[in-house]
Amino acid sequence: MNDYAVIKTGGKQYLVEQGAKISVEKLEGKPGEKITFDDVLMTSLSGKVVIGKPVVKNSKVIGEIEEQYKGPKVKGIRYKNKTRHTVRIGHRQNLTSVVIKDLGKSSTDNKKTATKKTKGEKDGS
Repeated sequence: MNDYAVIKTGGKQYLVEQGAKISVEKLEGKPGEKITFDDVLMTSLSGKVVIGKPVVKNSKVIGEIEEQYKGPKVKGIRYKNKTRHTVRIGHRQNLTSVVIKDLGKSSTDNKKTATKKTKGEKDGS
């Protein structure tokens, strides 16, 4: 089974795999630059599924910006009845094409986490 992750960017969620090409709302950067997605909502690595609350701790997805471009034109019309008032509008969203390079854990994995002791717990020393 392939490894995959669900990331959040631009207010939307994307299911990504390594080597996948996705189009997301414009992200700052130039083509060829690496970009890190820290909002990982779910991962499935080596068949082990981890669901975040709301994000998976110590996890990130790394991608590379392929190109910055404009999406297709979306046409709209505003019309008011009986007044002969019509306004035509158009919009082209700025998009970024990203190729996913790596799914996995972040570099904070090696840090030891301190555990809190409850009231009845004693130190082992």
